[in-house]
Amino acid sequence: MLAGVYKIVCDQGATFERLLTIEQANGDPMNLTGYTARMQVRPEIESGDVLVELTTSNGRLVLGGAAGTIAMSLSPAITATIDRDGFYDLEIISSGGAVHRVLRGRFVVNLEVTR
Repeated sequence: MLAGVYKIVCDQGATFERLLTIEQANGDPMNLTGYTARMQVRPEIESGDVLVELTTSNGRLVLGGAAGTIAMSLSPAITATIDRDGFYDLEIISSGGAVHRVLRGRFVVNLEVTR
């Protein structure tokens, strides 16, 4: 499975929500039952710094089972701490431990003026 490329735009200090559907090659939703997911945003791909992390464990990623959806969410308090653009990738992990990168790209932050 090749990762799709998508630019995510986030407004600093605002609620961030995205709903993605992961599809199989034939266009049907991928059944994500039993999977977990993780995503990190870093200022540079090779950077050791993490600007924000979304996982199924921390509740910022919620998988929709047979519907193949992944809901991303960040509170305004979290997005307020993201002060620069970065890069991300989103991985899903099967119950057997297989890791698949499903999405990658730029994470662009529109800086907040009203605070």
